[in-house]
Amino acid sequence: MTKQFSPACERNREPIFQALRTLLADRRHVLEIGSGTGQHAVFFGAQLPHLIWQASDLPENLPGIVAWQHEAQLPNVPPALVLDAGSSTWPDGDYDAVFTANTCHIMAWREVESMFEGVGRFLPAGGILCIYGPFNYQGAFTSASNAHFDAALRAQAPHRGIRDFEALDYLALVNGLVLEADLDMPSNNRLLAWKRQ
Repeated sequence: MTKQFSPACERNREPIFQALRTLLADRRHVLEIGSGTGQHAVFFGAQLPHLIWQASDLPENLPGIVAWQHEAQLPNVPPALVLDAGSSTWPDGDYDAVFTANTCHIMAWREVESMFEGVGRFLPAGGILCIYGPFNYQGAFTSASNAHFDAALRAQAPHRGIRDFEALDYLALVNGLVLEADLDMPSNNRLLAWKRQ
């Protein structure tokens, strides 16, 4: 098992943690969608020991996540699960929060829609969805660096791109989620949180 390393995860984990420790203070069981390298899972699991932090991702990413988990040996971070957020099959479990970072601009829009539909079915009343990443507002980039990042994403694959906050908020609303927080984060990112009604 080979650990993968993301410099971005290393940079953004502390500011995300500062937001999550308030947003998730009364939570018990978090499902992380698109855990990527696994760095966030072990860092947030260590910093938030009152939570069970369940990592998940596509099958090809699980070995790297498990390598981080194996090294960390955290009792509240169980082995990563296979989850395709664009599918209708979600894991069983008594989760009261969902977290995902830097996924919406990688997934195809249909997959983003499916993720919100899944969260709407999956979370109980009072459950919270937290999404970290760059977002546009009223169709406009919030910085020149985000515009360059969007162009790079679309060059990699035409289905990628920074998403509009208003479009995500609409998906949340039609799936029973109401905006709780829209927090400014470093490097022109945001942390959005919705609560299941």
